[in-house]
Amino acid sequence: MHCHKWGGRMQGKIALEEHFAIDETLNDSKQFMPEIWAELQSRLLDIHEKRLGFMDKHGIEMMILSLNSPTIQGIPNARRAIELARKANDLLAEKVRKRPDRFAAFAALPMQDPEAAIQELTRCVKELGFKGALVNGFSQVTEGDSAVYRDVPLYLPFWSVVESLDVPFYLHPRDPLPTRAQVYEGHPWFLGPVWSFGAETAIHALRLMGSGLFDKHPGLKIILGHLGEGLPYSMWRVDHRLKKSSRGIPARKPLGEYSRTNFCITTAGNLRTQSLLDAMLEVGADHLLFSTDYPFEEIGEAAEWFDNTSISENDRIKIGRLNAMKLFKLG
Repeated sequence: MHCHKWGGRMQGKIALEEHFAIDETLNDSKQFMPEIWAELQSRLLDIHEKRLGFMDKHGIEMMILSLNSPTIQGIPNARRAIELARKANDLLAEKVRKRPDRFAAFAALPMQDPEAAIQELTRCVKELGFKGALVNGFSQVTEGDSAVYRDVPLYLPFWSVVESLDVPFYLHPRDPLPTRAQVYEGHPWFLGPVWSFGAETAIHALRLMGSGLFDKHPGLKIILGHLGEGLPYSMWRVDHRLKKSSRGIPARKPLGEYSRTNFCITTAGNLRTQSLLDAMLEVGADHLLFSTDYPFEEIGEAAEWFDNTSISENDRIKIGRLNAMKLFKLG
């Protein structure tokens, strides 16, 4: 499929924050959109019918699919997390094999056990042909009320393998645990995609930058959705204040440098031209990727906005297709 505008629509787009569910993980998504649960549920479980129809209609050649949230990360029992991740990945591999021209996959990983996560990522990339991993923020480990983030030393061997496999790691949101969500008390409407997803993911990404991870593993590529979870807009101030008082931060460079070198950001669920232009100015068009966040967002709405947003055709083709082809080594 060639990349061209047809009837005002860009053909050949590649989207990579696109979710599916298996029976065991389905209910994890109910809380986000209970009003339209019947429809959402059928869209999460479907891959080759309705989804493909929307893709054809709106010029999307390929979707890289990932498991819904928080699923594996919300299972404190490591053995159960390992089993379910493996099951979800095997089912996804089967779905992709039916239409490898239209679908690719991100691995779900049991981060509760870093060694098991290494094994599963390696299996998925080398044996199943997956394009990387998507992980829903922190993990609950052993007990329901724990939150383990990816910057802790425990994960250094894992990051070393991600770098050597040369695949991207999508840091996807999840809500803070109820015991850590006092700021939302009495304001439940700000949980989830409205606000807490972005706030939670942004501080997680900052932790990775500040920990010195990218000094040790400069080849790592992390993906953030929703136009970077607010970070592009804030990086100057972060570094400006760290310069005045760094309090011994391990990172060797200004954090903005990592955000421009080691991160890519997608348009998933953030269809605002002004924000896209700001992101392009902050991180460069080469680090931006089109996505829709289906089925929590409408493919048509995302595609129509992107096809017509006021950027150059050169940038549209890069963000819509070429950057993803390069990052994921597609065709």
